[in-house]
Amino acid sequence: MFEYDQKIVNYLLNENNDFKRLFEKHNVLKSTVKDANENNIKVNRFSLEGLKKEKLFLKDKMSIMIENYKQNIA
Repeated sequence: MFEYDQKIVNYLLNENNDFKRLFEKHNVLKSTVKDANENNIKVNRFSLEGLKKEKLFLKDKMSIMIENYKQNIA
């Protein structure tokens, strides 16, 4: 995730608690979705779709934070 902006991600993880919180929650959701898709945990289809949407929402919020950072350093 965010391979092209890894330096910015690392900076934000160290300097921005909101970004760090979103990143950590995204990773938990990513792991949960992976486990559900691999049938390691039981999750109904409706709940799984909700988890995926929440994960995408968090990724979008982090993307906005990264873009804002880029604009502020330009």
